[in-house]
Amino acid sequence: MDDTSTLFLSVGLSEQKVKETLKNTALSTTLKNAIVQARSVSGAAEMDKATGTLLYSMASRLKDSKRLVFLVENIAQRKITTEQQLAAALEYVKTHPQDPINQSEFNEACGVGVVITPEQIEDGVESVIKKHKEQLEKERYHFNMGLLMGDVRAALKWADGKALKNEVDMQVLHLLGPKTEADLEKKSKPQKIKADNEVKAKNEEVTVNGVATTPVEGKSLMEQLRGEALKFHKPGENYTTEGYVVTPNTMDLLKKHLELFGGQIRTRFPPEPNGILHIGHAKAINFNFGYAKANNGICYLRYDDTNPEKEEEKYFTAIKDMVEWLGYTPYAVTHASDNFQQLYDLALDLIRRGHAYVCHQKGEELKGHNPPPSPWRDRPIEESLVLFERMKKGMFAEGEVTLRMKMVMEDGKMDPVAYRIKYTAHHRTGDEWCIYPTYDYTHCLCDSIENITHSLCTKEFQARRSSYYWLCNALDLYCPVQWEYGRLNLTYTVVSKRKIIKLVETGVVRDWDDPRLFTLTALRRRGFPPEAINNFCARVGVTVSQTTTEPHLLESCVRDVLNETAPRAMAVLEPLKVTIVNFPEGTKSEVRVPDFPANEAKGSHTVPFKSIIFIEQNDFKEVMEKGYKRLTPEQPVGLRHAGYIISVKKVIKDAQGKVVELEVNCCSTDAAEKPKAFIHWVSQPLKCEVRLYDRLFLHKHPEDPAEVPNGFLSDINTNSMQVINSALVDMSVKGAQVLDKFQFERVGYFSMDPDSTADKLVFNRTVTLKEDPGKI
Repeated sequence: MDDTSTLFLSVGLSEQKVKETLKNTALSTTLKNAIVQARSVSGAAEMDKATGTLLYSMASRLKDSKRLVFLVENIAQRKITTEQQLAAALEYVKTHPQDPINQSEFNEACGVGVVITPEQIEDGVESVIKKHKEQLEKERYHFNMGLLMGDVRAALKWADGKALKNEVDMQVLHLLGPKTEADLEKKSKPQKIKADNEVKAKNEEVTVNGVATTPVEGKSLMEQLRGEALKFHKPGENYTTEGYVVTPNTMDLLKKHLELFGGQIRTRFPPEPNGILHIGHAKAINFNFGYAKANNGICYLRYDDTNPEKEEEKYFTAIKDMVEWLGYTPYAVTHASDNFQQLYDLALDLIRRGHAYVCHQKGEELKGHNPPPSPWRDRPIEESLVLFERMKKGMFAEGEVTLRMKMVMEDGKMDPVAYRIKYTAHHRTGDEWCIYPTYDYTHCLCDSIENITHSLCTKEFQARRSSYYWLCNALDLYCPVQWEYGRLNLTYTVVSKRKIIKLVETGVVRDWDDPRLFTLTALRRRGFPPEAINNFCARVGVTVSQTTTEPHLLESCVRDVLNETAPRAMAVLEPLKVTIVNFPEGTKSEVRVPDFPANEAKGSHTVPFKSIIFIEQNDFKEVMEKGYKRLTPEQPVGLRHAGYIISVKKVIKDAQGKVVELEVNCCSTDAAEKPKAFIHWVSQPLKCEVRLYDRLFLHKHPEDPAEVPNGFLSDINTNSMQVINSALVDMSVKGAQVLDKFQFERVGYFSMDPDSTADKLVFNRTVTLKEDPGKI
């Protein structure tokens, strides 16, 4: 065993964790440096497992290596002793990039020196239990214990999590006593009878332009977004926000804004039209449009179309389609390019004010975190004005010059580029421009032009907040407030536009809407209802923390919606022919099947019932097996909805010995003992194609070199799609339209694919009836 492995084992890492860590060179180096540094600080050769765990957690999450020594010192000196404190410490150093770090502020932000005694924990838990006592005694162990832990954690922020959990468990046990049989039973779903009235009562809250977002885990998305309003500034009170820049003109600008719009909430959803939206964008759409709607405001759909090289008409159209599919109607559809002339005029103003200059440094010279200052930073204003005009007239080559802003961003990046040259025709403005503004320059100015009140964006844009405020104020413009929230990520997938294009180009998937992807167009094609996606966003919540979620949580939301909205049909994927030899005269030739068996008042349909039917091959076994409840030569089985029981009379095989047909007798369910099982069937069916989908990637994080060293393209699940060409489905789906959804009884939820023709229907399996227990 090498020295590094021994070192990692010495701080409490398991052998498996050591192996995983060694695969990640960057993490191994950081952790090794952290351990050596910690031993130097503490003066001890040995280290307890708790400290080792904190060092590993810190090393795996730290983004800025220059803070390593500082954090290690605080851990080794036992100032940081819990995961809660470590999370606060990592957030603090991330949001305070300046040197040196103020130790006293850091201590206060991270709870350094705060001691939570067992007595305080006992009293805090007792207070929370008392608050929920009535509901606890009513629901007993079916009560959502997460609420208790959330309240206790809020009251005792720096307490040890295990100690809190143990105290909560002990006090709940003391209050309720041991679990009874009733406590151990699965919690029943909300009563269906009340559902209609509840939905009507909350219709205004939970309906977004016709797409329902049913309450999930107690709070609808609208309720959550109204709650977020309590954290945000009120329109016109932008100056109350941390980090907001106040100048002599600030209050006048805010006053004018307030007079114009009367305190209206104004947001925007600003996608780049260079790709198809994915599941992460669904959260952004819900947050921006939903926050405005929940607070009686407006939301723009604004295309950030400042990079003509990658923009196509199909992306503009698809983005608007997806926004509307999720149930939102933009107040207006705008484009950054609508403001190209105004943005150019503002750039001239910025140069005149001495805040921008034309620079000749090349792109490669500007890369990295600490590029050297530009030798042209202090060039005369008049010279920059002349050169910028020459840029606009096309008198320089691409990459030869840029316009840069004189400011430093949170991440240390100095003088970000405001304009660059691109000799590419623009989707909307054609050849009118050859200089195009960057995101850092454009975004805040377009927000100001549209009088946005809340510029909501994901956490990675936090490093742009200072440039956002600086630029608006450098030009004496109304300055909105930027608020960051955590982006939504899913395991077992990639959402990068560049990587999806690679999957398409290499033939791994057919296009952006291949149902194995997690683009919104793919999810729609697969049959995911928009309200299920909105419910998923509500379940994930609108917290600021970044979320990585398992796909099965999204699939669970899909099942919840489809169970109530997808009518039942019967389909057989692998047919086995069954001939009823004693098919009696006068036997009913049609069978009524309820569309929703749990609520037959919602309608029904009829299907043929003839002497020849088809069942699933796996619903018959020639040799009886223990626990098998379906059809065998010795064991009859019932036919769902038909009111008949069939028993095998003869098994017919082909030359290879494969069972190809059964001859059976049938009798009424009233005339025989109740069978052990009822199976589905079809008669006079339609032949169709069925596509079954599985995860596209084998590992949770296909982009992580530690998990997939050879890159995401090496991690493809070759069995991610199975096509069945000879499936049979009952006649009730004959008039179905593209994207119509059904529950094929005992098989799963399916949606009609656009590839369907009059001669052959094609169905995509949206999700299985239940979560696959075999999935990791």
